[in-house]
Amino acid sequence: MPIPEFIVETRKKIGHDMMWMPAICAVVLRDPTDATANSAWAVPEVLLVKRADNGEWTPITGIADPNEEPHDCAVREVEEETGIRTRPAGILGVGATGFITHANGDNACYMSTQLRMEPEDPSAEPVVGDDESIEVGWFPISQMPVTNPKWRLAIADAAAHRRHPERFTPRMGLSKR
Repeated sequence: MPIPEFIVETRKKIGHDMMWMPAICAVVLRDPTDATANSAWAVPEVLLVKRADNGEWTPITGIADPNEEPHDCAVREVEEETGIRTRPAGILGVGATGFITHANGDNACYMSTQLRMEPEDPSAEPVVGDDESIEVGWFPISQMPVTNPKWRLAIADAAAHRRHPERFTPRMGLSKR
């Protein structure tokens, strides 16, 4: 569902006025499935969606429901959008995304919690699970079709966290990226 019902109802009252919303970015990584998987130079694969609204490849994002924990929202969003069941593996950062005016005129700002996720079944292949995406797939990080610097940084953070979780420091403040 592209717009959660609680937002539809709130928008009936406030129109296009600025709305502050809790959101997640779920960066799902797995070991490569090709011959390089056992190499010391193996590059993880990232699960990406090609968004229906703008054609951009991104990690999975979504809006948390009222009283929903960020990690539960990330698990739900990944499964809804790709069919992949995941578990949270770490916090990458938390911060405001900056002001956004959506194509329909709605104004919003999101407090985003970025999480690294691991698939419960690394061999599972994703499917387009809803109308928010037109394609989904696993991509080696070194060959991913992501062009937006903020998403590339989130994915790089997830790879760094995965490789050295004990040395990783989550980012505080995302709009400064």
